[in-house]
Amino acid sequence: MAYKVLVINPGSTSTKIAVFEDETLIMEETLRHSSEEIGKYKSIYEQFQFRRDVITKALKEKNFEISTLSAVVARGGMLKPIAGGTYEINETMLEDLKIGVQGQHASNLGGIIANDIAKELKIPAYIVDPVVVDEMDDVARITGLPGIYRKSIFHALNQKAVAKRYAAENGKSYEEINVIVAHMGGGVSVGAHKQGRVVDVNNAVDGEGPFSPERVGFIPMGDLVEMCFSGKYTYEEIKKLINGKGGFTAHLNTNDAREVIKLANEGDEKAKLVLDAMTYQVSKEIGKCAAVLFGKVDAIILTGGIAYNEVITNAIKERISFIADVVVYPGEDELEALLKGALRCLRGEELPKEYK
Repeated sequence: MAYKVLVINPGSTSTKIAVFEDETLIMEETLRHSSEEIGKYKSIYEQFQFRRDVITKALKEKNFEISTLSAVVARGGMLKPIAGGTYEINETMLEDLKIGVQGQHASNLGGIIANDIAKELKIPAYIVDPVVVDEMDDVARITGLPGIYRKSIFHALNQKAVAKRYAAENGKSYEEINVIVAHMGGGVSVGAHKQGRVVDVNNAVDGEGPFSPERVGFIPMGDLVEMCFSGKYTYEEIKKLINGKGGFTAHLNTNDAREVIKLANEGDEKAKLVLDAMTYQVSKEIGKCAAVLFGKVDAIILTGGIAYNEVITNAIKERISFIADVVVYPGEDELEALLKGALRCLRGEELPKEYK
């Protein structure tokens, strides 16, 4: 039996959609939203009907009959911490997406829109591996200050997808392998995957791990405290420095790794040093994950948009290839990753999980 699946991935200024028949792509669209359109709404949830209508319009313009769909799957939002996997959308999840139980993000709309379309058609609606996937060992959560614990917020969808891809290409299941996955995009997350669980990973949002094109990563806490109480910055400005205006953006006024490489190749010493520092920090984070896995590492996977840059991947390989073989899967095909999660449930290869 063939399955037709609608995939929805909302971003801050766009909504990506695709329709697949099994693994075959039927249509794909990136629906752009202007700042004027988005700016009319006071909250993420208030954008629901607008984005729902834009999707419906795009499908009609492509003459796609939604009544032929078997399921709808969407990128998960800022839910409560959950284990990885595919979840069937339920009322508890919808309520948490509406209020943004761990924060406001456009991805919160994905499950709400998917459920609305699926409910009308009486078909299943799913989310897959949202950024709040939390499978960390308890020992990884402890900090030196009681009451403050490390959180698992990372590029779970792509990290899990490439780890499963590596396992399949090597004739194994995800639950049989130990791999380290470094996702490098606007943010960088490096996860230790141990037999189907991400047992440790840096919080790619709140200042852990390597710096990236837009994020500061780890910085000395004493200096950060001084900044916070200097009177020069508001709370919102500090948060934006940590996530949005840090990394390459702070040092070189660009969040484009290609531009940084170009500057370095043209002899810009500052650009070269900053670039070297990022690859150094990514490599060091990979080394930390190797310790988490007791050195038993089947492979190290480099992925994300920055993994297209061989200058960066080669620099990282030079430092960490002694740990294990290094595999590069550049990019992040989130639409396909979401599809595969839905198909596994539709085909009975795994049961959808229940969000509580």
